[in-house]
Amino acid sequence: MNWFKTIAVATLIQVAAFAPSHAGENLAGIKSAGSLKIGTEGTYAPFTFHDASGKLVGFDVEIGEAVAAKLGVKAQFIEGKWDGLIAGLDAKRYDAVINQVGITEARKQKYDFSQPYIASKAVLVVRQDNEDIKTFADLKGKKSAQSLTSNYGKLAEQSGAELVGTDGFDQSIQLVLTRRADATINDSLSFLDFKKQKPDAPVKVAAQQDKPEYSGIIIRKGEPELLEAIDKALADIKADGTYQKISDKYFGQDVSK
Repeated sequence: MNWFKTIAVATLIQVAAFAPSHAGENLAGIKSAGSLKIGTEGTYAPFTFHDASGKLVGFDVEIGEAVAAKLGVKAQFIEGKWDGLIAGLDAKRYDAVINQVGITEARKQKYDFSQPYIASKAVLVVRQDNEDIKTFADLKGKKSAQSLTSNYGKLAEQSGAELVGTDGFDQSIQLVLTRRADATINDSLSFLDFKKQKPDAPVKVAAQQDKPEYSGIIIRKGEPELLEAIDKALADIKADGTYQKISDKYFGQDVSK
């Protein structure tokens, strides 16, 4: 009997060692620390970028600040390059990533997403004088400047393009302008903001996806209380007009639909 008890206790200890952390542990830790750590690029206007004074600003930055406020804490942003940004969740560098992260089935296998907070369409951007690329299919055999692990990079690859790796939207556009790439696929809202800032830039939209893609706040799996709190915070900032105010500031319209 003692032998069986010893085996049973050893098994329980082993199971406990590999069990996920207690429910609500991270949310409680966030509230205790007084800050929600958020991973973001800081180089992706108008979502997350630095203004002329060097301050981190943008649509996603203000959404993160508003969500943190609803949790009763402050937002603490930790910047990193896109290609390693989501992996930073695994390393527990931060609690969430807010950076226009597209909600995909592949990502949902490993991470949890909040309810969508923004909708946008992928656009195919080329130089103004380019008449060869008019559809996504025309990318076959052409060079497309992309963040290699982004949804847009995958779309370009699926369209038959040769990928030219970049750190983000600004670098991608520059490669197109300097003819080191034929095109780039990116977010329609980013392109509109770019044209607003640089209306004379000789680039144009050659094609646009029919269906919008949705982005959400992404967190590690196994933290249902944090996910519920984030979803409630998003619902609250929409209900009290905060979301509309932020959306109008950057886009002149509600971009959640």
